Amino acid sequence: MKKITILGSSGSIGIQALDIISKMKNDICVEGLAVGSNVKILKSQIKKFKPSAVSVNDHNDAENLKKWCKSNNIKIDVYSGVLGLKKLVTMQKVDMVLAAIVGSIGLQSIVAAIVAKKDIAIANKESLVMAGNYIMSLAIKNGISILPVDSEHSAIFQCCDGRKRSQIKKIILTASGGPFYKYSKNFSNITVDQALEHPTWKMGKKITIDSATLMNKGLEAIEASVLFGVPMDKIEIVIHPQSIVHSMVEYVDGSVMAQLSNPDMRIPIQYALTYPEKFASKVKPLNLVNVGKLEFYKPNFNKFPCLRLAYYSAKKGYTYPAVMNVANEVAVDAFLKKKIKFTDIAKIVEKTIKSHKVSKKTVLGTFLKIDCWARQYAKNLIENGVK
Repeated sequence: MKKITILGSSGSIGIQALDIISKMKNDICVEGLAVGSNVKILKSQIKKFKPSAVSVNDHNDAENLKKWCKSNNIKIDVYSGVLGLKKLVTMQKVDMVLAAIVGSIGLQSIVAAIVAKKDIAIANKESLVMAGNYIMSLAIKNGISILPVDSEHSAIFQCCDGRKRSQIKKIILTASGGPFYKYSKNFSNITVDQALEHPTWKMGKKITIDSATLMNKGLEAIEASVLFGVPMDKIEIVIHPQSIVHSMVEYVDGSVMAQLSNPDMRIPIQYALTYPEKFASKVKPLNLVNVGKLEFYKPNFNKFPCLRLAYYSAKKGYTYPAVMNVANEVAVDAFLKKKIKFTDIAKIVEKTIKSHKVSKKTVLGTFLKIDCWARQYAKNLIENGVK
């Protein structure tokens, strides 16, 4: 039986993963669960899955949760903060860590899990964007597997499985386009509610805004480059509104392999948890006759400057992707809180990127320092008014 810790168990990926696990009780069990502040959901998960340890962000929440566990006669270790995440991922019993926590906060716990020789099912693209080469080299050193959870990267992984990277001519990364790829009005007037209306996927707020700006696809392009060892100039993004083709790989002989399914995250989540085996799922089978047509368009890099900035940062390398990622996190949070306009997100990212002093020393300590600097710089831009 595979024993798993889930970081981000109250989020969309975490909840769907637990739904899958609940139907595979003979194959997978839960050892650890971590949430940010949603203690209410965590309590229900504790009752159902009976993990041996849990973690929350806030120390006071952890103390209150300990009291609740004691009053309900539940024997469990309760931790908090970044240290709590590290404790969860390094438990001896754990075989795999599902990193579904959002943002750069996941970086230290992922590194700790790799050092502890735990396989990683990764849905935390920000960590790979920030410190991808460092993470991948550490994984090789410790002999562990990093398995993609994002639907696009799972598709690429399946199309590449068992094939030499030298045979890959190009990765074709599909994007739904979000709510605005055909939008012709003034982008500066886009509201939070409009940006959160994704036409295909139901996701957390941060990733939904990233999909609206197409920054999410830029982050995924960097993630694909890191995971599959393919340079950015061999990663092509195409808009595919139906979200049926989850990505494609073109090989040197001219053949193109694709993975298709109805848009449902349970497929890539389950495959990451059960790899290399495939099990039956409750996902509705794909009927291409009912789908009728599959459309593909070129993305507009001028209309969506965040996509351009992601490619720029990736090509510059070193600490540029980390700065870009952190500035975007801060800007998206400010937009969700209605402190800035939709178009200000890209402005903040670009100003932060161009103001940072690059470091060629790509180790964990460097990335953590860069995180602090970029976070504060972007916050200052917001407080002083974006121009």
